[in-house]
Amino acid sequence: MLFAAGSAILFASKGIFGKALYQRGVGFELLVAVRALLAVPFFTWFALRANAPQGLPGEGAKPPPARPRAILAAVVAGITCYYVGALVDFWALTLIEASIERVLLFSYPAMVVLISSVLARRAPEARVVAAMVVTYAGIFFAMGGIDLQELQQNLFGASLVLVAALTTAIYFLIGERYTHELGSTRFAAISMGASAVMLAAHFAVFRSFDEFRTLQAYDWLLLVILGTLCMFIPGLLQAEGMRRAGAERAAIASTIGPPTTLFLAALFLHERLNGWQLLGSAMIVGSVLVLTRPKPVVADEP
Repeated sequence: MLFAAGSAILFASKGIFGKALYQRGVGFELLVAVRALLAVPFFTWFALRANAPQGLPGEGAKPPPARPRAILAAVVAGITCYYVGALVDFWALTLIEASIERVLLFSYPAMVVLISSVLARRAPEARVVAAMVVTYAGIFFAMGGIDLQELQQNLFGASLVLVAALTTAIYFLIGERYTHELGSTRFAAISMGASAVMLAAHFAVFRSFDEFRTLQAYDWLLLVILGTLCMFIPGLLQAEGMRRAGAERAAIASTIGPPTTLFLAALFLHERLNGWQLLGSAMIVGSVLVLTRPKPVVADEP
């Protein structure tokens, strides 16, 4: 739970550094590509350490050889979340405030529960349905609610974040199943490596590597922070949190993410959400707590 909470706090700060880079003229595609490429060597190094005979604390002995299916699942998770999801998420940050982005992205636990119900072919419980209704009502308010002008301004950017939230939900569901087999570090390394290859190919096709020449020393410092403090470290913490606690309990701990972003955005970016947006934020966080609350255990009659 502590790993998942720490991951959420560090991930929450990415919008602050992203906005700072945008103000310096760095494009979101360059940012996402460099961020991933900087993080890959760290993930690879950690994965190799995890494969060493002595293992890592909590990892146990050297894991057995991974099945091709597990490796493919990690590749799919990485491309989905860290390529598609990261691109649309950082694109959204060019359009909407960082605090709104983080709150909307946090709707992914509702998607985790919904997808889990569909895959299990079972109807969701009444409390789950109610929580999901509250979640999406909260999304409406966070986007601007009854302020139609605010709603219209945030609509496209918010839609991008919801796509990113869906990719995060998919990553969580795949990770919950395969981190036990691969280990959290190997799963994160494979996922990140696959996404880095895709991002490099994307940048080669759609952008120009001449853009790297425009980066100054301060830009590289912010990018290194994004790649390590806001991606490598929280990525490991997130994977290990899922392995130890499961996707649903990890989601409970990650409720600290949106309030952290609200505080940081107010402190460094001078963002201020209106009353409706704050209400929507509270509704989303509250519904996540309901969605991920363990079922009460009822003892059998003697």
